[in-house]
Amino acid sequence: MRKLILFFLFLTLISCNGGDNENSSNQKIDYREEMRTFVIEISNYAKNKNADFIVITQNGVELSEEGNELDANDYINAIDGVSQEGLFYGYDAFNKKTKQEDTDYLLYYLNIAKGYGKKILITDYCKDIDKINDSYNKNRSHGFISFQADSLELDKIPDYPSQPWDVNSNDINSLSGAKNYLYLLNYHNFSSKDEMIDTLSNTDYDVLIIDAFWDTDEMLTENDISMLKNKRNGGKRIVIAYMSIGEAEDYRYYWKSEWKNNPPDWLEEENPEWEGNYAVKYWKMEWKKIIYGNKNSYLDRIISAGFDGVFLDKVDEFEYFEDKYGYERDS
Repeated sequence: MRKLILFFLFLTLISCNGGDNENSSNQKIDYREEMRTFVIEISNYAKNKNADFIVITQNGVELSEEGNELDANDYINAIDGVSQEGLFYGYDAFNKKTKQEDTDYLLYYLNIAKGYGKKILITDYCKDIDKINDSYNKNRSHGFISFQADSLELDKIPDYPSQPWDVNSNDINSLSGAKNYLYLLNYHNFSSKDEMIDTLSNTDYDVLIIDAFWDTDEMLTENDISMLKNKRNGGKRIVIAYMSIGEAEDYRYYWKSEWKNNPPDWLEEENPEWEGNYAVKYWKMEWKKIIYGNKNSYLDRIISAGFDGVFLDKVDEFEYFEDKYGYERDS
């Protein structure tokens, strides 16, 4: 009898623990559904504070297709735009044409989002004038707006063209009216914040997608954002703040130095392609509290500074977990 009881206790422990490693428990998680849920939560929270607040997701275009449990309509309804990098140039390498099969794959999902009336923003990475022109014309033929970045660092306003494509003096009050945008995340080419504000103010882009922080501890102010909302030609534009939700960045205000050697259980390994960026278990409440829901959270700071919306990067982090833990993407 004692042996029988111990045997059943052993079986119970196995069924409860699902094994000793993280892989076993993570296989029970639908990473795509968790990312959809996270984006919906972020959007609902922000739009509760400002009904006109804009939410754009970058990459992870597969989320526009219906998931196992959560209707993709809920996700699509929560966002205003979808951004994709490297649709025609730069998907595998800078200034290199994207393979046709990759372009076709991405277009399938982008057209789903477009069919729901979402604005599609494409960032192609190329520097040759013929490739820049080709990228713009192809994106335009699909009804997408595009930005041709001549630096992977996203640290400069491109020299070509001298004016944004489809430049206009219209007042841009929503993403749907935008005809072009600038994507600028790194400010190291500017000697001061004032120089950066002056330089960006002296452009005619309809949308600015920028980092919300001048440096680790100094966020752009409400006055800074107000200045940026005016195009040089007199029209109004919208200013969107970048925010990574699938990776933690060790140069952000929320980062704790002890995480390097003693990481919290929601912090994963460093991205080998981007130093200082670490995958996170984005479904964990500890990470969600860093992103939204309190006055010190990343999103609340963005809203308080007067940004018109948020640009959610690393939405495709579900791929990292699917690859690492062997989750079947099509199941």
